Amino acid sequence: MAAPSQTVRERYSRQVLFAGIGPDGQDRIERAHVAVVGVGATGAVAASLLARAGVGTLTLIDRDFVEESNLQRQVLFEEADARDSQPKAEAARRKIAAFNSEIEIHAHVADLVPGNIHELLQGSGIILDATDNFETRYLINDYAIEQSKPWIYAAAVGSYAVTMNIVPGDTACLACIFPAPPGGAVETCDTAGILNTAVNLAASIEVTEALKWIVGARDTMRRTLLSCDVWTNQWTEIAAAPRPNCTVCGQRNFVHLRGEGRPHITLCGRNSVQIHERSRPVDLAAMEERLRSHGHVLRNDLLLRFERGQHTLTLFADGRAIIQGTTDVAVARSLYARFVGS
Repeated sequence: MAAPSQTVRERYSRQVLFAGIGPDGQDRIERAHVAVVGVGATGAVAASLLARAGVGTLTLIDRDFVEESNLQRQVLFEEADARDSQPKAEAARRKIAAFNSEIEIHAHVADLVPGNIHELLQGSGIILDATDNFETRYLINDYAIEQSKPWIYAAAVGSYAVTMNIVPGDTACLACIFPAPPGGAVETCDTAGILNTAVNLAASIEVTEALKWIVGARDTMRRTLLSCDVWTNQWTEIAAAPRPNCTVCGQRNFVHLRGEGRPHITLCGRNSVQIHERSRPVDLAAMEERLRSHGHVLRNDLLLRFERGQHTLTLFADGRAIIQGTTDVAVARSLYARFVGS
């Protein structure tokens, strides 16, 4: 590896002065490869902090596109990104490249699923969760335990932030703490709202823990489930010891990684349904010509948005689609079949 330039060293000089990092720690940071799954609120902050810290390689994975309501908390996006419905992973890549051209960024406009997780996360040394659903978190947990790779769980909703380090063989895994997804009505940003300060807190703690891992300060990493409410000032820590009979880290039974029982059509918030049962390349330019007479069409290189009545269909180049304006799976499937094909 070539010696860092003076410009690069000046960029990180204040970070190097911190005793916990120093020159050796900065070298490790610049050689590190971190994957961020989800580049929405928490993921945008985390990716920005990692890039500014000088992490050498970032893998960004997100299935969604930028909307105006994102701009209140998703720090890597601008009004133009929302106006043009830019995919979040690609918009984030461009913004990061503008303030740190020294690092390598792999942006994937994709839904992380059992069929692509090994390919998309290959080479990463640690995984940061910034997703919005437990289905994907359980999948990451299975993969991380199988690969003996650390990952960090993080979430934020309302004024509440939560995070936990998962280090295979050392700490509890996600399934130790949550053997099953939380039951009942689960609050989301669409139902409870969210403070951008809670997002920034969750991401800041998550990235700090990741930097500890990267530089080798692993004895300082937290081994609890930490939750905090920035509005009420309540902080809680729960011990996170491995559970001997855990089906994942104890029995190594990776049902989520095998995709058992995984739905091909899922609700994804904002009165929307995601259809990801078909994986096939789509010619977006040809699709634009086909749909123009049926409604309003907006297309860029990575996706196409088709508005018809109360519904908006966002079609990605891999055949995946998000249908807004309904939570009825049958209606979403019908719209997909009618305008995209079965």
